[in-house]
Order: sequence, then structure tokens, then C-alpha cells
Amino acid sequence: MKYRQIDNQLFRKNRKKFMSQMKAKSIAVFNSNDVYPIGADSTMPFEQHRDIFYLSGADQEETILVLFPDAMDSKHREILFVRETNAHIAVWEGEKLTKEKATEVSGIATIYWLSDFEKVFFDLMTEAETVYFNTNEHYRQAVETQTREDRFIIKCKQDFPAHQWAKSNPILQEIRGVKEPEETSLLQEACAITEKGFRRILGFVKPGVWEYEIEAEYLHEFIRNRSKGFAYTPIVASGASANVLHYIENNLQCKDGDLLLMDVGAEYANYSSDMTRTIPVNGKFTARQKAVYEAVLRVKDLATALLVPGTIWAEYHKEVGKLMTAELLGLGLLDKADVQNEDENWPAYKKYFMHGTSHHLGLNTHDYGALKTPMKANMVFTVEPGIYIPGENLGIRLEDDVVIQEHGAPINLMKNIPIEIEEIESLMNA
Repeated sequence: MKYRQIDNQLFRKNRKKFMSQMKAKSIAVFNSNDVYPIGADSTMPFEQHRDIFYLSGADQEETILVLFPDAMDSKHREILFVRETNAHIAVWEGEKLTKEKATEVSGIATIYWLSDFEKVFFDLMTEAETVYFNTNEHYRQAVETQTREDRFIIKCKQDFPAHQWAKSNPILQEIRGVKEPEETSLLQEACAITEKGFRRILGFVKPGVWEYEIEAEYLHEFIRNRSKGFAYTPIVASGASANVLHYIENNLQCKDGDLLLMDVGAEYANYSSDMTRTIPVNGKFTARQKAVYEAVLRVKDLATALLVPGTIWAEYHKEVGKLMTAELLGLGLLDKADVQNEDENWPAYKKYFMHGTSHHLGLNTHDYGALKTPMKANMVFTVEPGIYIPGENLGIRLEDDVVIQEHGAPINLMKNIPIEIEEIESLMNA
């Protein structure tokens, strides 16, 4: 890993929160992700399953975490199974977790080699009555590939048909949504790396550069600051491409007079940042671009102020819709008749602002977190309104990452990333 080792107190706290909500005589199992093949002898870079990382800090393939608070033998209440390393693996693949290092990283005293899992797990299941399975129930998930978790669940149900089953996901949705101070610090580090990338490109962008060159500038800056790279596939969209919400080709040349929308974020220690900035390719906004930009910025600032404990996510989006409607009326993009005759299921403002404003942020860019219950302090959300006008070759989105506070306004983790028109123009023309 490129990142600095995380204090294992974070993972101890996370496990304690999870186990406090488990049923009596229950056991929970968490598997690492697979290493996915590309073809021939090539594989994709390994990405750890965020749930096992959240609970253990183990950032290695072929790892299993078992939590059993009521185990008769106290040493079996927390167990981490890791792949046994040897000299051959060390030469060909590099250092893997030793038992000692696994304890240091996770704070778990009992470490077994993965080859011991079947024997140990069978013994523990003779004591357990309920098994928590870690299914993916994120509201945006669309996974088609069978995972290690899927294979484990199938086998466990075959081997232990008399046990009861429960879901880990509801617990994880609740506890992962509220960040510990250590997590907020890691998110702040990811945002700080993103800031360095953005400031770098402000001096690089000019008419004639290619979108992929800008992507490369970000990547260079991210990696040199201990990031693996982008937290998600970057959007570097100039001109009309800014109106394609998930434009990721990044293969066009930036032209004089166009705006450049960049939705990019660095990861750090598996935590995501998520930033969007829109800048003029030539370093100077036109009057129309400036008017639309300032409208988006006002909505972002007002929407941010709504993120307080007690806010309901769905109702929040309705309020943001009202803010955006007012701005679109001011810009002449909507008139009163459009609003009076709107479909309540697709309000008039959706013609120019068709996506949501905020989502949870953390170990995933679209992170786990409760959405149907009131917001809580220390939840982290993006705030990302936009206005898209294809007929004017114009698309503007602005996005920051904020932490809800018990009292007062949210803390903006991206407060140091330039966003005001004057500062952007000044830096681009320095």
C-alpha cells in the first residue's frame, strides 16, 4: 500500500459497533474481493472489499474476517484468516501479511492461515445459531459477477442447513454512514490530494490541450501524493460533452471559448474524495457562463446549509429542487407557466438539472449510509448541483464534500479548493 498505516483503534471501534448489534449466539463472516482476470495471465489491480477493510484494515486478497461475540473460547470472538506467505510468494508477489503484521494492522489477536478456515469455522458453527451474510444491498448496485461472498453464502447454506440466516447490510448501512474522526481525517487527506491535482491543472489548461492530457496531469499528482489514483473513473468533459453526465471517454480537444467540467477525485487509503469543478478553457468566463456558474454556486451553498441532523434525504432533494427552480427562472430557462404546469414526478427544473444533489461518501464514492432515516452528525455527503444546457453548448456542475455537524453548518472538506470565479480566473492567468 502507498498510504501510511492506519491506527488499528479505528478498526477496533468499528468491530465493536458491529458486534453490539448482532443477535445472541450469532456469527458474522466477511470475505475479501476476488482478483478479477482480464485475459491470458493478466488481472485487474486488486481492490479490497470495503466492508472487510472497514472492520479489519486488512488490505489483501484471500482474507476472511469472522466475528463471534458469544464464542465459548474468548480468542475466537474475533478471527482474521489470511493467506499463508512463503519465500516463493515473497519473491514473485512481494510481502504479504504475516500473522504478526495482521495483528498490528487489525488489532485482532487471533490470526489463522486461510487453509485452517474450514476446520475452525465448522467448530464455531457448532456453537452458533445464526449466521450473518454480507450481501450487497446498496441502492445503486448492479453487480452481475459472482463474488467470494456469493460463493461462501451458497456453500454455507449447503453445509449448515439447520442454521438461521441474517443480514450484515442493515448494520453496516447504519454504522458506516456515521464516520469516526479517523475516517474524516482520511477523507480530508483524499480531498487535499485532489486539491493539489486541481491546482496543477489550473496552470496547464489552455485552448488546444486534450482531455486525456488533463486526466494524466491529475493522475501524476495523485500518485505522487500516496494515492492509488482516481477514486472513480474520471470525467474530463469539455464543451458539449459536459452535458453527458457520465462522459468518461476524455478524448476530445479543449477549444477556446468552451467550459471544461471535471468530475474527479483522489482516493487515499481506500477512502474517496469526489470533486467537480467547471473552468473556462481560455481562462476567462463569458458573461453568460458566469451567470449560470454563479447560479449553480448559489444552489450549492444553500443546499449545503440544509445538511443538518434531522434532515430527511428525500425531502432535502425536494428543497434543493425549489432552489434550482428559482435560479432557472432567473436565468430565463424556465417561465412561470413551466412551473405551474409541471409534472410532480418530473418537475420542470429536471430539464436542466436531472440528477441528485447529494450522496454518502466514504470508503465508496457512493458510500453506504442510511437514507430513509434522519441525517446524523458526522455523516459525509457530497453537494453537487448542476445546470446543463445542450442548446448553448454549456454544462456546469460544482461539487464539494461536507461533514454534517451536531450544531451549525457542515464542515467543507474542500474549502481550500478554488471555486470562486475570480480566484479561478486569477490562477489560470497567473
